[in-house]
Amino acid sequence: MEMENITVITEFVLLGFPLSPLAEVFLFIIFLVIYAVTLIGNIAVITLTSLDPHLQMPMYFFLCNLAVLNIICTSAVVPKMLMNFLVTRKSISAKLCEAQMYITLFLGAAECIFLAVMAIDRYVAICHPLRYSVLMNKSVCIGMAAGSWLSTFLGSVVPLIVLKLPLCGSNVIDHYFCEVPAMLQLVCADTSVSESAMYMGGIATEIIPFLLIVLSYIRIIIAILRLASADSRQKAFSTCSAHLTVVTIFYTTAMLMYMRSKGQRTPEEDKAISVFYTIINPMLNPIIYSLRNKDVKEALMRVLGRSKMAEV
Repeated sequence: MEMENITVITEFVLLGFPLSPLAEVFLFIIFLVIYAVTLIGNIAVITLTSLDPHLQMPMYFFLCNLAVLNIICTSAVVPKMLMNFLVTRKSISAKLCEAQMYITLFLGAAECIFLAVMAIDRYVAICHPLRYSVLMNKSVCIGMAAGSWLSTFLGSVVPLIVLKLPLCGSNVIDHYFCEVPAMLQLVCADTSVSESAMYMGGIATEIIPFLLIVLSYIRIIIAILRLASADSRQKAFSTCSAHLTVVTIFYTTAMLMYMRSKGQRTPEEDKAISVFYTIINPMLNPIIYSLRNKDVKEALMRVLGRSKMAEV
């Protein structure tokens, strides 16, 4: 490609959702409520795991990391999207666009890793209960969390920076935020290497963790079925149900987005799928863990009880 066809772009235009002004106002209200619920829910999880001694366990330590991830991911996308609902020219600076691209890719991959780590935690808790406190001690948990953040960054963001490609003259993005697949549409050069790298990165950060989750739960199910008491089996299943629900929702949308080739995707489909894993999932995660987890609900009652006593 000739160098004169390559331009320095300082601003992008986001096409977003092609709707009437009234419909955009309606979506603004809907997504504002979702964003507020997301922040409240995830901050509540972080607060509960920090204040309640009964939640000072590996499972909730990793859940706290997931909550931090959810807050950052949705905050990288939603505020700018809400602003663009209220203006005619839906623009975004090149720097913020680049930040959105790196942050969402990094945190999406990080969530895959953390869901696998949480599955391993459940496997150790159910299949090796007597050794659980030794195998999943504080140092191990911190090391697993740090390793998850670092390996995800090195495996997703660094290759994307190295393979950074020149953009053509067009600065129009057919999306509501700067996502990697949408940005590749603006590249002048051959994107086959970048798409292959993204596909391989998807295997490393989605398929491999997913296989670890499947293997962990196969062992968990076998161990649970061997329990003699029906109550014990029910209790064991209940500790895993929230995590399995989150895994199912997240992996379905993530694989639909990043494990498809360019010819299999359309902008409308990409936008719909992206809404789920950048906006809906971060809101649902704390709700699912709260509604389907007895320990979290009891911790919430204890914290609220202490607050009421302090007021009296």
